[in-house]
Amino acid sequence: MKIGLLVFGLAGLLALVSFMPPLAGRLRLPYSVLLAIVGFILGVIIHVHDWAPAVMVDFLDTLEHFEISSETFLYVFLPVLLFETALAMNVRRLMDDISPILVMAIVAVVVCTLAVGFSLAAISPYSLVVCLMLGAIVATTDPVAVVGIFREVGAPRRLMNLVEGEALFNDAASIALYSVLLSVLFQGGTPSVAAVVQSFLISFLGGGLAGFVMGKVTTSLFIWLRGWPAAEVTLTVALAYLTFFVSEHYLGVSGVVATVISGLVVSSTGRTRMSPTTFEQLSSAWSQFGFWANSLIFVFAAMLIPRMMAEITWIEVLLILVLFIVTLFARAVIVHGLLPLLGWLRLSTRVNRSYRAVMLVGGLRGAVSLALALAVTEQPAVPHDARQFIAVATTGFVLMTLFINGLTLRPLIFRLGLNQLSPVDRALRDQAQAVELEALRDKTDEIARHEHVAAEVMDRIHNVFDAGQASVGAAQVQQLSEEQKIAVGMGILAGREEEMFFETLKARVVDWRTAESLLARAERLGDAVRAGGLRGFQDAIDRDLRYSPGLRLALRLHHLPGFQRWLERELAQRFNNLMCKWAVARRLIRFAEADVQPLLGAEVTQIIVAAHRQRLERLETALQALTLQYPAYALWLQEVYLTRLARSMERLRYREMLAENLISGETYADLIDQAEQRWSYLDDRGMLDIALSAAALIERVPLFEGLDAATLAAIGRLLKPRLVLPDQEIPMKVGRMRAMYFVASGAVILDLPDGTTAELGSGQIFGEMALAEGVDFEARARSLGYSRLLLLQEKDFNTLLAGNPTLRDKIQAVVRQRMRAVEVWQQFQSGERQYEPLPDLQALPTPPD
Repeated sequence: MKIGLLVFGLAGLLALVSFMPPLAGRLRLPYSVLLAIVGFILGVIIHVHDWAPAVMVDFLDTLEHFEISSETFLYVFLPVLLFETALAMNVRRLMDDISPILVMAIVAVVVCTLAVGFSLAAISPYSLVVCLMLGAIVATTDPVAVVGIFREVGAPRRLMNLVEGEALFNDAASIALYSVLLSVLFQGGTPSVAAVVQSFLISFLGGGLAGFVMGKVTTSLFIWLRGWPAAEVTLTVALAYLTFFVSEHYLGVSGVVATVISGLVVSSTGRTRMSPTTFEQLSSAWSQFGFWANSLIFVFAAMLIPRMMAEITWIEVLLILVLFIVTLFARAVIVHGLLPLLGWLRLSTRVNRSYRAVMLVGGLRGAVSLALALAVTEQPAVPHDARQFIAVATTGFVLMTLFINGLTLRPLIFRLGLNQLSPVDRALRDQAQAVELEALRDKTDEIARHEHVAAEVMDRIHNVFDAGQASVGAAQVQQLSEEQKIAVGMGILAGREEEMFFETLKARVVDWRTAESLLARAERLGDAVRAGGLRGFQDAIDRDLRYSPGLRLALRLHHLPGFQRWLERELAQRFNNLMCKWAVARRLIRFAEADVQPLLGAEVTQIIVAAHRQRLERLETALQALTLQYPAYALWLQEVYLTRLARSMERLRYREMLAENLISGETYADLIDQAEQRWSYLDDRGMLDIALSAAALIERVPLFEGLDAATLAAIGRLLKPRLVLPDQEIPMKVGRMRAMYFVASGAVILDLPDGTTAELGSGQIFGEMALAEGVDFEARARSLGYSRLLLLQEKDFNTLLAGNPTLRDKIQAVVRQRMRAVEVWQQFQSGERQYEPLPDLQALPTPPD
């Protein structure tokens, strides 16, 4: 086919499908159903079009000679469809319902395949492998029509997540199982269940691993392409196709799974690794790619229906009816049997009956099933009758799901009331409308006065406002309980917090690493608020202020081999996070007082504000502990925060001047370049110096004053530096050995056995009495802040004192003083009990040379 005619045919199809969405809305048909009808009509008339005008004849001739093969579907369209769907998913929301999604995507595919395979094999002349392959083909669902209906009628977001998540992994599982069964059919013989399961797991899990690695590599490359939106979008297109092809042909795993996982990786990390404007462009571009791919693949697949159904028999019609009933029953077993069991076992959040009913009917099949059936017809190794049966059965089944399930889905959603707002959302909507109409009326009156609008015009506009306020009536939010109002308000602030963190990223106030951490924590906080209200918020704050696993692991690695750089990065990251959260928490309180109070009332707002003030106090306490220990780094952070805001405001002002035609495009580019050079030092990541070398800390301990350099060097070889976090318990044994500590900086509190406490500051020691007496340290030691300690193990204690008489005398004086204090205290308590004599440190055995 000539290139010109090929372009003409594709352009004509794109022009045709561009009118399908509004037409589907007018006809109240699912978009996929309308595409199937249009494709079917084209498939019929391309063979009888001599009556048409010349331009139409050329167009239909071009369509007739299109070589629409299964490889065209799988390698051209499928990667785009999979990647676009994965990119649009919210990974956090996906993980919330991962259990039911995986059950519907994997278990349901297996159940459907087995049910169809054994049922049809029992009543038809076709082999078990052929029937199993048909089951795998029809097990894959198409989310486009369903989600389109959901969006039109306003179905709940969670229901859309469940259906989209199912379809996302469902395609992967179905195609992976189809590939395994196709290889079994080629090899001949009876399939081994163990071999099929093994091949399926290797293909599925291997594809997931390949997609994760390629997605991570790609997101790391976004840093190099930052500022070049066209290049970044192009890289994601390359990722979709390369992941699919490399996984299938070089790694021997599922390219579908790999493409899905790589898309999810980009979805979860792309908005922080890319510039924010680029990520918005990326989402828009992939939405367009997905529309093209889905529309064309459906039209092309539907055009094949007349050819694939040309030789259908009445026996095959009956088998299609059985196929439809069996798949519906298998899906009902999963939806109404296994999903409630997951909720009962608390393996997932419960899925209510209304959702399950819609999920049962919403299992529409589409272009992927048709493409897989077409792939079977192109396999000469498959017997002709089996190819004919799979093609006809799949086509008939897809049409039944589109016209039966697709046309009943919308009435079912209305019948179940899933298109309606919840009572809480309705009350909040009415209150928001009442507040905004009143404010808008005042603003309109002010504009009318300034613009000298006629009084009769204002009267007509006032009538519109009056009618709107009358429809709302009294503030419906008053019908909500106080607990519901608090939950609504906390949810509003949680969503606003996510937006604020993303705004700081867009303004380049924080780098992508900090933004990634902050957004993840904000999403978890939002989930906790939506699930548990005020109590969930408080529990989430407790978790948020805990030390991260990375910091704890870095601290452990520092304690063992003395690895310090990772600990510095983790502490600096915590410092950055605390400061950003502190700034956002203050803004949230102002937002609640200014914007939430008119919606929910003063009393409820005060409760919400009080909870956020408690959070602010805890953030200030945690931040102050770091600031006192690292004041120079705290000042540097403040400088960076303020100057990055200044840089953002400067760039924004230049953009406004360009939009107002105050400056030309060339001037704008030059001003931006100068601004980047002016603030370039901000991009140099400052490093928090924890200064934990033994030599540096020894200089801080008064006990070591007056010792010569050689002695200090010898002491430095025995003492091990330790950083202890606030409220962290200090271990008094390292393995099986007792230990003592020198406090180089910070403060340590000892919880003594008699219920009293003792606070030790810089230069003091603890644990020495246990080593001197050879007993375990009975007190509980914990740090009050970020304390720097020097650890001396029991095995080195005698060596250190024997070689340093001056130091031994100093430690002995401390021990005697503390022992005397203990003796006086015990005499005071008992009146007669005498403490045992203090051992002479000079009598301790001298270690051999």
